[in-house]
Amino acid sequence: MVWAGRSAVEIATAVRRGDVTPETVVEEHLHVISQRDPRIGAFRLVREQAVHEARLLAKRRDLAELPLAGVPVAVKDNLEVAGEATRGGSAATSGSPARDDHPAVARLRAAGALIVGLTNLPELALVAFGDSAYGVVRNPWDLSRTAGGSSSGSAAAVAAGMVPLAIGNDGMGSLRIPAACCGVLAVKPGTGLVPPPSDDWDHLAENGPFAMTAADLALALSVLAGDPSLAEAWRGGRRVEPPRPMLRSVWAGDDQVWEPQPPPGAPEPFDLRVAYAPQPLPVGLPMDREFQAAVRAAAESLRVAGHTIVEHGHRLPAALGFATIATWLGQAAASVGAAELDRRRLDRRTRALARGGRVLGALGLTGARGRGRWAGYGADQWFGRADVLVTPALAAVPPRADGWSERGFLRNALTNVRYAPATGAWNMCGWPAMTVPLATHSSGMPIGVQLVAPPGGEPHLLGLAAQLQAAYPPIRARGYAF
Repeated sequence: MVWAGRSAVEIATAVRRGDVTPETVVEEHLHVISQRDPRIGAFRLVREQAVHEARLLAKRRDLAELPLAGVPVAVKDNLEVAGEATRGGSAATSGSPARDDHPAVARLRAAGALIVGLTNLPELALVAFGDSAYGVVRNPWDLSRTAGGSSSGSAAAVAAGMVPLAIGNDGMGSLRIPAACCGVLAVKPGTGLVPPPSDDWDHLAENGPFAMTAADLALALSVLAGDPSLAEAWRGGRRVEPPRPMLRSVWAGDDQVWEPQPPPGAPEPFDLRVAYAPQPLPVGLPMDREFQAAVRAAAESLRVAGHTIVEHGHRLPAALGFATIATWLGQAAASVGAAELDRRRLDRRTRALARGGRVLGALGLTGARGRGRWAGYGADQWFGRADVLVTPALAAVPPRADGWSERGFLRNALTNVRYAPATGAWNMCGWPAMTVPLATHSSGMPIGVQLVAPPGGEPHLLGLAAQLQAAYPPIRARGYAF
């Protein structure tokens, strides 16, 4: 039986039962990486020692209890993995190995996951592209296009079937943007649920998983959060009558009663108030019509699934857009200023973004006031009474996978803002949000929708993602299926 290409849930179940060894699983995935990654460039480092670690895992007495037993996982190269250098997409960082695992990585290992490699990202995770000193991450759907960013390699590795799970982080959309670019799922948890990256961008950035299925995503998030109950969150919440039930006979005394019954393994029906916003961007920022249509299609699917659907006709305030950009550039300046870097080796792009942040900071335009208003009461007021909001994840199809790191400030900033402006608002207030692939664009690229919830709404997001996947089954890019 071939294990590469199977879900994390399937692999972990088989390893716990003794149907396959962790070593076999890891060897198969390393072989797939060796075949596919030369075209994609997802990995900076492939860890052949994962085979040895798999043999040690097989000897653990608690193997049959581990939620991620034997599951290969890729980790973004700005999270510490003991014994490996953490390069952060930069030639200017230290090549010294990390002493300890980052807490999120430690939780994965404790749950039985095997770290098969470190994935590429743009320098210091600053942009929504995938190029760095270590190469260009290409999109499995179209190798001429970017895989997004900044968790570029992690998204591409899952999309190309090289691993069932990968970990990245999200400071202005760096999980959701590459997930939408590459046609996979990703969730940015709300503030405080998962240990954040070491450079958490003043509490803007959160660690989170990529996966092909809602069940795998929920399992990974449950491990990262240390909350086993999240592993079943994809199944949904309160029961309501499903719109297209299978029927079963239930005997009640002398009477035969017919009850709605979902198919085995399907997400449970539940009832939420879901708002949808096909064009939520501030005035002046365009939105691709096919992306807007995908949001309407998602809303209709959720209506059929039993939810209350309302249209959200308001656009995000323009002042928030400026505050988001100022905050982004300010964090670029802070990251360059705080890190132990050989600044002579920084990319042209990084230097330009940091310089822009310093100029705005000198003028007192840091975005802090706008962020405070949005986090304090603005997001609540704008969001309204909905449990979940559905928006486009991107505004345009991914741009070309060019050498953006050697281009200047305006080219990078304008392209970032034009194609990926829909995610940063939810980092500014710390709310959970995720991307779900839904359709295929006329360009041949995947279309993802963004789901947003107020604090504590991660279970709602996972449940809706499962229902959308039931209506729109996930597909891999051509040439990467098994």
